[in-house]
Amino acid sequence: MSTAPWRDPALPVATRVADLLSRMTLEEKTAQLYGVWVGAGTDGAGVAPHQHDMTDAFDLDELIRHGLGQLTRPFGTAPVDPAAGARSLAQAQRRIVEAGRFGIPAIAHEECLAGFTAWQATAYPVPLAWGATFDPALVEEMARRIGADLRSVGVHQGLAPVLDVVRDLRWGRVEETIGEDPYLVGTIGAAYVRGLESAGIVATLKHFAGYASSAGARNLAPVRAGVREFTDVTLAPFELALREGGARSVMAAYNETDGVPASADPWLLTELLREEWQFTGTVVSDYFGVGFLETLHRVAGTPAEAAHRALAAGIDVELPTLKCFGEPLVAAVQAGAVPEELVDRAAHRVLLQKCELGLLDEDWQPEPQESIDLDAAANRALARRLAQESVVLLDNPDGVLPLAPDTRVAVVGPRAADALAMLGCYSFPSHVLPSHPEVPTGIEIPTLLESLRTELPDAKVTFAEGCGVADPDTSGFEEAVARAAEADVCVAVLGDRAGLFGRGTSGEGCDAADLGLPGVQGDLLDALVATGVPVVLVLLTGRPYALGRWHGRLAASVQAFFPGEEGGPAVAGVLSGRVNPSGRLPVSVPDLPGGQPWTYLQPPLGLAGEVSNLDPTPLYAFGHGRSYTTFAWEPVEGTHPAIGTDGSYDVSVVVRNTGDRAGAEVVQLYLHDPVASVTRPDVRLIGYRRVELEPGDAARVTFRFHADLSAFTDRSGRRVVEPGALELRLAASSADVRHTAQLTLTGPVRVLGPDRRLRCETEVSGVG
Repeated sequence: MSTAPWRDPALPVATRVADLLSRMTLEEKTAQLYGVWVGAGTDGAGVAPHQHDMTDAFDLDELIRHGLGQLTRPFGTAPVDPAAGARSLAQAQRRIVEAGRFGIPAIAHEECLAGFTAWQATAYPVPLAWGATFDPALVEEMARRIGADLRSVGVHQGLAPVLDVVRDLRWGRVEETIGEDPYLVGTIGAAYVRGLESAGIVATLKHFAGYASSAGARNLAPVRAGVREFTDVTLAPFELALREGGARSVMAAYNETDGVPASADPWLLTELLREEWQFTGTVVSDYFGVGFLETLHRVAGTPAEAAHRALAAGIDVELPTLKCFGEPLVAAVQAGAVPEELVDRAAHRVLLQKCELGLLDEDWQPEPQESIDLDAAANRALARRLAQESVVLLDNPDGVLPLAPDTRVAVVGPRAADALAMLGCYSFPSHVLPSHPEVPTGIEIPTLLESLRTELPDAKVTFAEGCGVADPDTSGFEEAVARAAEADVCVAVLGDRAGLFGRGTSGEGCDAADLGLPGVQGDLLDALVATGVPVVLVLLTGRPYALGRWHGRLAASVQAFFPGEEGGPAVAGVLSGRVNPSGRLPVSVPDLPGGQPWTYLQPPLGLAGEVSNLDPTPLYAFGHGRSYTTFAWEPVEGTHPAIGTDGSYDVSVVVRNTGDRAGAEVVQLYLHDPVASVTRPDVRLIGYRRVELEPGDAARVTFRFHADLSAFTDRSGRRVVEPGALELRLAASSADVRHTAQLTLTGPVRVLGPDRRLRCETEVSGVG
C-alpha cells in the first residue's frame, strides 16, 4: 500500500502539509488550534489568572477524536515523578494518535523560564540573574541543558524566554525579565533561544509585546507607550532573538497598547511579525488570552467573536485549554461568520511545525529515554557557575569582605534560613508546591545560613530570623540585635518571597506599591546598623529595592537576584572570598523608594534637573558592580573620524588586572547622541564584553561600531541613521565612563530595513 504524501518524509514539508490539510474536516483542522490542560482545576485553586472561570469541563475521549494541537504542562501542573510522567505523557500521546483519523500527536509544552518547571528538575537562577552575568555563552549553555531535559521526557515546546524590557521596577514580573536595557535583553535572550532550539525544543518568545510597560506597574494594566518607545525599546529584543536566535514560536501578550489588545492586533502579529520580520513559526496565545478579548478587554461579545479577532490578527493556537477555538469557532465558520481561510492559515502553520518536529512521520514514537535525571550533577555545576557570575557586589567601602575565616558572624534576616529564598515564582517549588504542602521540594537547595557555615568552618556563626518577609511583626528584633551585638560582623539577609497573584512580594501579580524593602525588613536593618557592629547586607530579591536610606552606613552590600538551587553556596562563596564577584546590575538600584519608577534609558527631561524636586538618579547605576581585584583601563588612542551613515569604526580599550587575584571585568560601550530630530536617551548600551583576567594580565577589547547601531525611529515612523556628531563611551556602568571616542556621521539620512545590523561585534586579543 502506498504512503500518503503527507506521511512521506522525502517530500518538502510544505507539500506534505498541503496534502494533509486537503484531507481534513473543519473539526479536524480546528482541533490543531488549541491545547488541553488535563490537570487544570475549575474550582479556583489554579496557578493561572482567571483559571477558574476560563476552564470548562470537557470529555477528552470525545475531544481527541478530531485530533489535538497541544498538551498543556503535563509536568508543570502537579508533582509527578519524571520517569512516571514521561511514561504517562507517552501513553497520552498514543491515546491521541489512536483516537484521531490521521494519528497526529500533540505538541507538549512546558514552562522553562528558570529551568524546566517540573518536580525534581534543576532550578536555575532567574532571568534577571542571567542579565547580571553579562555572559550570553553561559546562558546559551544553560538553555541547551534545559532543552535536553525537556526532550528527555517528551516535551516539544518551552514557553521561554521572557524578552520584556523593564520600564517600572515596581512591576511584579521584573524577576522574569533580563533587565532594563533592550540590547542586554536581546543579546542574552537570543543566546537562550539558541541553546533551547539547538536541543530541538521550540523556543517561545514572550510576551509580545509591551507587557512590562503597564501603567502604574500593575499586572495586565493598559500600556500607554508611544510609537518610538514601543519600536526602539519594546520590540528590539524580539527582533534580535528571532533573527539571531531562530525562535520558532511567539506568545501574544495580555496587554493592550493604546486601546488595542496584542491578541487582536493584526499590525503586530501579522504585518510586523510575519510580513516585515518574515517570521514563519507559530503564534500562541498567553494563557486564556483569547478568551480575555471577551471578558477583560471587551472587544468581543462572544467566544466566537474572540476567536475571530484572534485568528484574524494572527494567533494560531489557543492556550492553555480550549475555550474559543473549539465549538464556538466551528459553529461560527459553519454559519459563515468566520472565514474558513483563517482556520486553514493557522492550521497550516501548526502542522508545518509538527512536521518539522517529526510528528507527522509514520515511524514517530513517543517512548521517552530509559534514564531520566532532571537534576544531574552537570546541571547543578552549571547552575552554581551561573549563580556565582550573577552575584553583584554593590559596595565594600572598608574592605570588610571577604569575611575573615575565623570571625564571629551573626546571620540575621528572614531570607537566611529559607531554601525558597533562592527561587523565583516560576520555579516548581514556588509555583506549584504551595498547593501540595505534603510533597518534598524534590531538589537540594542549601540555604545561605547552611552554606555560610560550610564555607567558614572555623567561624562562629549564630542566627536569628528577626522578622518575616512581609508581615509587620517586630517581636524578633530583640533577639536579632542581641546576636548582632555579640558578633564581629552581622550578615543581614533580606529580600523577597516569590509567589503568584499577591501570595508573594515578587512574581506574577505581585506588584509593589513602592520600592521600599517589604514589610518591616528596613526597620530591622536600621536596628542592626544601630548596634555599631559592621553590617553586610545581602539581598535575595526579584527586583532592586531602594537603598539610599542606608548608604554610607553599611559595611558592604551584596545583591543576588533569586540565584537558584546553588545560590546559597554561590553567595556564601562571595562572602568568604572563594568567589570573586563579577556580576553587574541589569537594572538600576534606586536611591529613594518613590518618585523614580523609570529606568536609566531617559532623555534629558527624564534626568535630574531644576524643574522638579524629585531626583530619579539611581544609587547604583545600570551596569554597576565591584570586584575583589582592581582593573586599569588604558585607551587605545585613535582619530576622531568622519564616517558615512553606512560606515563603521573600531574603538578599543586595554583592560589590565592590577590586583592580586583573578577576576572578570565587564567592558560596556554606550552611545551618546548630542543632537537628533527626536529626543534620545542620554546614553544607551550598544555593546559589552566580559573579560576574565589573571593577576597582571591584560586584554585588548575592540568594539566594531556600525552606524546602524545609532538608528532610531523618527517622527514619520521610519528607522533612520542621521548624520551628525556621536560620542562612544567606554564605561564600567552607565554612569562610570572611563574613556570616550568622538566621531561624526556624514552623508544623507539613511532609512534602514529589516536587514540592519543589530549587534556590535567585539573582539578580545592578548596584549604583550
